[in-house]
This record gives sequence, structure tokens and C-alpha cells, in this order.
Amino acid sequence: MRIFSGDTMTDDCIFCKIIKGEVPANIVYQDEDMVAFHNIKPSAPKHVLIIPVLHIESVNALEERHSPIISKMMIKAKEIAQLLGIRQRGYKLIINVEKGAGQVIFHLHIHLVGGWGEQKPSD
Repeated sequence: MRIFSGDTMTDDCIFCKIIKGEVPANIVYQDEDMVAFHNIKPSAPKHVLIIPVLHIESVNALEERHSPIISKMMIKAKEIAQLLGIRQRGYKLIINVEKGAGQVIFHLHIHLVGGWGEQKPSD
């Protein structure tokens, strides 16, 4: 069951388009409330974006009613880190809030980054 019924996505948001399947993405996790996919411009060896299906512009737009999805995103982050093979070694969760802090796409998202120092498989 979707946490938020009746809330809508926007037509001009790239992340909403990914959720709707209008723009391709390398999805690592998806359910009725959230989507996680590889960043097309990674800043780390492993870089996944975790986004709510509900279009929330930034942390500054959060309301008390959003608590369940934010909590779910944080819990799923550790599971996604496990899927990526970086949970035990360590990873960062980063949320940029507004332009001054580097937010470029105004759909709330968590950057899950890690994988530094991983050994590359030998040929």
C-alpha cells in the first residue's frame, strides 16, 4: 500500500519522469513509495540516489505527514548499501538542501555514496 495516496508528481521534474518510466535509469530498488537508482554523474565508485515517489522539493518542504516516507528511505538506504556491497565498509548519506548547498534537482533525494578503496578485479 502506498504511504501517500492522492499526492502527485510534476510533469517537468526529471526524477518524476524516472519514476513514471519516461526517462531511463539504472534502478537498484523500487516500490510504491520510493525509487533508488545509480547517479549518471557519480561522485564516488558507488553513487545511488534514493527518492520518494511523492514530489517533495527539498528538506525545507517537509511536513510532519512526510515522516513515514523519510523514515522508510533511511531504513532502505542501509539495505541498498548491502546490495551495493558497501554496508560493512562504510558509506555516506548526503542530502543537499537548496541551491546554496548544491541541490540541483528540486525533488528531495538522498545521495548514498561509498566504495572508495575497493579492489578492482584482476584480469
